[in-house]
Amino acid sequence: MAIEAVVFDLDDTLLWDDRSVKESFEAVCQFAASKAEVDPELLEEKVREAAWALYATYETYPFTQNIGINPMEGLWGNFHDDVHPMFAKLREIAPGYRRDAWTQGLKALGVDDPALGRELADKFHAERRTRPIVYEETYEVLDALKGKYKLVLLTNGSPDLQSEKLQGEPKLAPYFDHIVISGSFGEGKPSPQLYAHVLGMAGIAPQAGVMVGDKLTTDIKGANGAGMPSVWINRHNRPLTDDAKPDFEIRNLRELLPILDKLNA
Repeated sequence: MAIEAVVFDLDDTLLWDDRSVKESFEAVCQFAASKAEVDPELLEEKVREAAWALYATYETYPFTQNIGINPMEGLWGNFHDDVHPMFAKLREIAPGYRRDAWTQGLKALGVDDPALGRELADKFHAERRTRPIVYEETYEVLDALKGKYKLVLLTNGSPDLQSEKLQGEPKLAPYFDHIVISGSFGEGKPSPQLYAHVLGMAGIAPQAGVMVGDKLTTDIKGANGAGMPSVWINRHNRPLTDDAKPDFEIRNLRELLPILDKLNA
């Protein structure tokens, strides 16, 4: 069956989210080092550890796991969403979570300064917004596909936060015929119901679509469960695990183009 649609993940597939987060941490931790005697790299490590530990203690944790909102997004998200009651809880929890993650990170390095922790939390909240980064080949590949295939963006997360990421890189959204954010649907990848929704929206059979994403546990597992061909973008040469087996593996989005030609041959 000919391929009619290409479904893309967003974070770390088209947008370089890991780099945006890393650069934001570097900026804030360097600022922290100018205010207190801390090692910037060690502070980042300790704040990340504190954020992951704290995140799992909140009543919102099962919801964020289902929708796909990670602790790093909690450090800068506002969650101005009304599609589920848990977003109101997240909105209430987030300021304290951010403050406590940074304050605990400082304290782990011997700096007991809640006021500085709050200042760093606010600075990260702002810094992350200044760093929308796309991969070098993102637009080149989308240009090659636009008009030949239906293009669908399927991303886990908060509608508010994912929309803000797209607004930060305004050229990206117009490429897509459909944009689906898990928080608006009520379930995240790899939910079979979410994939069925996307296929129905695109008006295609599973075999007529291709899923492209960086996470085996969500993008590839979901596509495999739906019967869609799957392409794992493995930019960092990670080992294949038992979570899911992709039909194809690539290191760069440009490698997707000959795969599509092969599938359509």
